[in-house]
Amino acid sequence: MTPRIALLACTVFEREIALVAGDAPHIVETRFYEIALHDRPDELRAKLQAELDAIDARDDIDAVVLAYGLCGLGTAGLRAGRHPFVLPRAHDCITVFLGSKERYATHQRGCPSCIYYTPGWNRARRVPGPDRLAYIREEFSKQFDEDDVEFLIESENQTWAMHDTATYIDLGTADGEQEAAYAKRCADSLGWKFERIQGDPTLLRDLLWGNWDDERFLTVAPGSRSGHSPDERILRQENPAAKP
Repeated sequence: MTPRIALLACTVFEREIALVAGDAPHIVETRFYEIALHDRPDELRAKLQAELDAIDARDDIDAVVLAYGLCGLGTAGLRAGRHPFVLPRAHDCITVFLGSKERYATHQRGCPSCIYYTPGWNRARRVPGPDRLAYIREEFSKQFDEDDVEFLIESENQTWAMHDTATYIDLGTADGEQEAAYAKRCADSLGWKFERIQGDPTLLRDLLWGNWDDERFLTVAPGSRSGHSPDERILRQENPAAKP
């Protein structure tokens, strides 16, 4: 029987979750969180822990699912209450979009200078391109003077200069053509190569539908917490007495 779940997810997966789960009746609650929490791991951890604690009161679920990877250690140190929680053994969301950490590693070896584009990353203007620069300028101008803003933008440009390929991952979402075209425009504006590759929804689908084998997923039992595993497993379960 498919377990009943509450889903806590990054907005980067919003379209893909709708594609593979839609109105699945076993997902009794879904909460999305801003992609920018990716930049603030401590804040991400605190937010997710607060949500796990709040969901503890529910009696109509079997587990909580986190549509996140390790995310800069943002999901390490989360404590399970009454309900176990489950997340994929992934450093970040690109593993989920590509279907496995092995495929991600293989693609990275073949294209170490790639930057990955997806509908969620595109919509949030988190990918290299003119819209990202405009967003950075607007946001930084609220916090810094003009000289500092220009320095920060130049630093961003220098980071982009280490890359030369925009890789759009296609999972078949309804906005796929539009978002692939956006990634292509970004690549053209930067003088980069562009490639469009087929994603694999298997890992995300199995996460959402309760097919949680230990090789691909970490299940944290009530009373335990998640931790970083410095090997190919990426995440591990820790007892409450263990240090973060």
